[in-house]
Amino acid sequence: MSTERHNQHILFSARPQGDIEPANFDLVDLPMPTLNAGDVLVEVHYLAVEPAMKGWMEARADYIAPLQIGDVMRGQGAGVVLQSDNPKFPIGTRVSGPLGWRRYLASDGRSTPLRAIPQTVSLPAALNVLGITGLTAYFGMLDIGKPQAGNTVLVSGAGGATGSIAGQLARIAGARVVGIAGGREKCDWLVSDLGFDAAIDYKSEDTAQRVSELCPNGLDVYFDNVGGDILDIALNNLAESARVVLCGGISRYNVTGPVAGPVNYFNLVYRRARMEGFIVLDYAKRFPEAIEVLLQHLDSGELRHRETVLQGFEQLPQALINLFSGGNIGKQLVAVKV
Repeated sequence: MSTERHNQHILFSARPQGDIEPANFDLVDLPMPTLNAGDVLVEVHYLAVEPAMKGWMEARADYIAPLQIGDVMRGQGAGVVLQSDNPKFPIGTRVSGPLGWRRYLASDGRSTPLRAIPQTVSLPAALNVLGITGLTAYFGMLDIGKPQAGNTVLVSGAGGATGSIAGQLARIAGARVVGIAGGREKCDWLVSDLGFDAAIDYKSEDTAQRVSELCPNGLDVYFDNVGGDILDIALNNLAESARVVLCGGISRYNVTGPVAGPVNYFNLVYRRARMEGFIVLDYAKRFPEAIEVLLQHLDSGELRHRETVLQGFEQLPQALINLFSGGNIGKQLVAVKV
């Protein structure tokens, strides 16, 4: 049996014109990395995909350098150290970090930042609850949304990775939480497994009517992952001194022309409310704080998670495409090592 390792990479090959397509990527086989003093060799087991990747591909996300044609696709990953000349990461250490779309990576732990994964945490959970997903939910909901006991919190995109965690953090804070998701399976999961008080299926229900019915005293916090019409519905139902958290806008990601702004924005004035966007990378110095709290909630069972996993390295483009059709429940991952 051959023990030769094939270090496959997926490169960014063409900017998308509208929807992301498999033709935007190239699968290539590159040499195994050479280890320098202090390096470790990481075998990648899982890679995560995020909606923000589309902005990087289109060169319109200005908070991070855009991807250039020929770059290895960026992506958060988790894997295992196979070789080590670094006492901080001995052989067998499970690590996570911005590993990129490749099978093997050499790093000194700083050039590509690596974080050891606690033994109580699975690799998928490390990319979900303790990854960018959980960090985004933590700072967006708790620092900007500031849910309090008795508040009513509405979360759009609640069946996805960030929304599902954000809603649970609001529940843990004592708020009443309503989620908006697409499809009965997602809505049932939010209520029966995650402890949301109610869920609205925007595909089969009148969302505006249901928000009004389920939140008769208005929204104290709205955590927005969608934008578009649903943002307008939320703005129309704000309570006094409400907080609107702009986390994502997946409804606009495939729009090629001008993107319309919210119609009901002036309700922010009438309700003395605040609407604020954020980028999770701005909180990098506080990541250890958030990870400690999220890990406590995870270990206690208060915080639950779910992943949709495609099998095989070559499935990465399809996994990213799936995000924009609502094909995932929870975090969308690809199992690289199958």
